[in-house]
Amino acid sequence: MASADAIKKTAAIVKDKASRHELIVVVSAMGGVTNKLLEASTMAEAGNEDYQKIIKELEDRHFTAIRELVSIDKQSGLIANIKVQFNKLEDILNGVFLIRELTAKTSDFIVGFGEQLSSVIIANYLNATLLDSKDLIKTNRNFGNAAVNFELTDKNIQKAFKGLKLCVAPGFIASTEKGEATTLGRGGSDYTAAIFAAALNAEMLEIWTDVSGMMTADPRKVATAFPIHRISYLEAMELSHFGAKVIYPPTIQPALKKNISILVKNTFAPADHGTLICPTADTDQPIKGITSIENISLVSLSGSGMIGIPGISSRLFGALAKESVNVILITQSSSEHSITIAIDDSSVDKAQKAVSKEFEYEISLGRIDALKVEKEMAIVALVGEKMSGQVGVSGKMMSALGSNGISIRAIAQGSSERNISVVIEKNHVKKALNVLHERHFESENRKLNLFIVGVGNVGGTLVEQIKKQKAVLLKSAHIDVNVAGLANSKKMLLGDESGLSLDNWKDQLNKEGKTFNMKDFIATMKELDLRNSVFVDVTANYDVAAVYAELLSNSISVVTANKVACSSEYDNYKKLKSLALKNRAMFLFETNVGAGLPVIGTLNDMIGSGDRINKIEGVVSGSLNFIFNNFNDKVKFHDIVKVAQKEGYTEPDPRIDLSGTDVKRKIVILIRESGYRMEMDEIKVESFLPQSCFDAKSVDDFFVELQKNEAVFQKMYADAHNAGKKLRVIGGYDGKTAFVKLEAVDSTHPFYNLQGKDNIVSFYTDRYAQQPLVIQGAGAGAEVTAAGVFADIIRVSNRD
Repeated sequence: MASADAIKKTAAIVKDKASRHELIVVVSAMGGVTNKLLEASTMAEAGNEDYQKIIKELEDRHFTAIRELVSIDKQSGLIANIKVQFNKLEDILNGVFLIRELTAKTSDFIVGFGEQLSSVIIANYLNATLLDSKDLIKTNRNFGNAAVNFELTDKNIQKAFKGLKLCVAPGFIASTEKGEATTLGRGGSDYTAAIFAAALNAEMLEIWTDVSGMMTADPRKVATAFPIHRISYLEAMELSHFGAKVIYPPTIQPALKKNISILVKNTFAPADHGTLICPTADTDQPIKGITSIENISLVSLSGSGMIGIPGISSRLFGALAKESVNVILITQSSSEHSITIAIDDSSVDKAQKAVSKEFEYEISLGRIDALKVEKEMAIVALVGEKMSGQVGVSGKMMSALGSNGISIRAIAQGSSERNISVVIEKNHVKKALNVLHERHFESENRKLNLFIVGVGNVGGTLVEQIKKQKAVLLKSAHIDVNVAGLANSKKMLLGDESGLSLDNWKDQLNKEGKTFNMKDFIATMKELDLRNSVFVDVTANYDVAAVYAELLSNSISVVTANKVACSSEYDNYKKLKSLALKNRAMFLFETNVGAGLPVIGTLNDMIGSGDRINKIEGVVSGSLNFIFNNFNDKVKFHDIVKVAQKEGYTEPDPRIDLSGTDVKRKIVILIRESGYRMEMDEIKVESFLPQSCFDAKSVDDFFVELQKNEAVFQKMYADAHNAGKKLRVIGGYDGKTAFVKLEAVDSTHPFYNLQGKDNIVSFYTDRYAQQPLVIQGAGAGAEVTAAGVFADIIRVSNRD
C-alpha cells in the first residue's frame, strides 16, 4: 500500500480472486501514513505548528494516488470526499495544538484516518462496496489496543455482508458501543481481516504483505532465512509473539476458533507459495522458526525468605499486573530461592517501584534481596510443535550458542517443548540467530568466518588455496569458508558476514585497506561478532601472538603458524590451552612443528589414547635440512642460506633458524604437548655459527659475516664428509633433558638419508619402545605450510 503502483498490484490480485470468490478486502493505510499521523499528533501536543506541514504532505500524497488510479471524470468527487476527511483531521489536531493535550482516545481517532482514507480510494478503484469497520467492529474503551466484543461484532458483520460480492473495509479501526473511535493495536489490519473471516466462516483468510510468508528467521539478520511452507496455528502464535513481524499475534485466534486456514502471501511476488497457517503441524521439520525480542530486561527477586513461603509468586505477579507490566518470560529455581522474569526495558522503573513496595517489609528485614535488574538483554526462541518428539533439541541449542561464546542468562521451556527460549546479551542477537539457523536449518553446511593476519609468502599462499578450494569444500564437505578479514604488516581490510572477494584481494587490500593496527583489527572482529569466527596467524610476530588470550576468551578459535605463543612461558602456554577448553574454542598450531606434517595431531592422538612419550628425536627444521643437504665444498654456505631465505624456507631473519632458536621452539612445543613441563631456557643449544654472525646489526650485515666465516663452514663439511657422515641439526628429549645440536651422522643413523627440506620426528613411547613411530615429509615451504594451516582451519569446522 506504499504507492499507486503498489495499489494497482493489489487490485490485480483482488480482481483475479473476485472472479471466483466472494471477497472482503481489508486494507491498511498507505505505507508510513500511520507513523506520520502519530508524529503530527505529538508535534501538535507539543505546540509545534509544523504538524500542519505533515498533514499537507499526506493530503498531497493521497491526491496524487487518486490522480494516478481514478479516471478523470471521477477524480473531483473522490478528491472532495478525501478533502472533507482531511479537514476533519486538521480540526482535531488544531484542538490538540490549542489545549496541548493528546489523550489515548483522541490519538485513536487521529491514527485511524490512514485506513479510512486508503479504503475509500481502493473501494472506488475496484468499484467495490465500502464497509465502515468502525460501525461493524465493537470494542471496549481500552484505547490503543481495544478488546473486541465478538458477539455483537459477528452479528454486525454478518448483517452487513448479506448479498454482497466484493467489499472493501478499513483495517485497524473500530469503535465502542457509544461510537467512540478505537484501534486494535499496531498491525491491527490483519486482526480486522481475521475478525471478518471468523464472523463469516470464510473458506480462507489471506494476508498479503511484502514478504513471501513467515520466515525461518528475520531475513534482516539471517541472510539464509527462507519462507516456512506450512505451520500450525500454535506455532505461528509462538513465532509472532516472540518477535516475528509478518503477522500480528491476535490475528490467529479468531481463525483458530473457526478452523480457518491463513495464507500469508507476497503482493510483489504472487507466484511464491507463501506460508499456510493451519490446524496441524508439518512433521518434516520439527523446528519451524527462530525468533527474537530485543530491548529486554531481566528482573530477579531472590532471598532465603522466599523458600517454602506460599504466595510469593502471587504477590510478585499481582504487583506487576497492577502496574500493567507485561511479563514475557518466567523462570524459577527449584529451591524457590529466586524468581526471574523478562520484561520490556520500558517497564523496568514501574516494575522496580511496584515490587519494592510489595516486598518492602521483607527487604527491610533482609529476608528478600533488593530487586536485581539486568538491562540490554534479548530473548531468542526456537519454535516448533514437534520438537518434543526430537531428542536433544535443547542440548543442540545450548551447545551451538556455547561454542560461539554466547552466554545464556536464563532459560524457559514448557513441558510441550513448543518453545525453548533463552535470554542472552542484546549485542549477541544477530550471531545467536545465525548460529541456531545454521545448526537447525542448514545442517549440511558449516560456515567459517576467517580473519587472516600475515598475508605475505605463506599467508598469501593460504588465501590462494582457499580461493581455489572454496567451491570444492562447500560441495564435498559442506564447509563454507568465508574470509572476512585480511591484514599484512601495513594494511588491513575487514568485511562483514558476506565476506571479502578473493578475486583481486591483493589490490583491494593495498587500495582499500586501512593502516594495520592489531588493537583495531581485534576490536572490529569482536564488533562484527560473526558465528564460527577463526583468527588465523601466519606471522612470526610477538604482538600478534599476544592477542590469543583475548580471542580465546571471546570463544574465537585460533589457528596459528606462529610459534611464539606455544614456546613462550609454560604458564602462558597452559593458560591458552585452558582458555580454549573453557570457552569451547579451538587452539590449533599443527604447523608450529612440521609445517604440513601431522606431527602434533599424531602426538595428541597417542597421548589421548593412553600412550606415554619417553623420548623424542628429530630433524624439525626443513630450512636447516635444506641448507645442509645442499651445502658442499663447491657451494658457499652464504649462497645456500640466501637461496633458503628466498624460497621462504627460513624465517625472514635466517639467524632464527641457524641459531637453533626455531628448532628449540619446536622441541619445547613437542615436549609440552607430550605432557611435560619445559621452558625454553632449559633446552641446551650447541651453536655452530660464529658469534660475529649473531652480533650483526642487520640481516644484510649477517650475510656479510657468513661470507667472512666461509672457511669455518667448509671445515665443518670437510670433517663430516671425510668421515662418511652428513650434517644434521637434531633436537631431542630423553625424558629429563632436552637439546639442540649440529651432529654428523653416519649411514646407520635413521636421519642419514633425509632428503631436501624434509623433516623427520621419532617418538619412543610405551607402545613404540623398540621401534619408534616415525613421521617424515616436507617440513618447509609456503605451499606445505599454508596447506597445514588450511587443514587446521578445516578441523575447526568439526568442532561440536
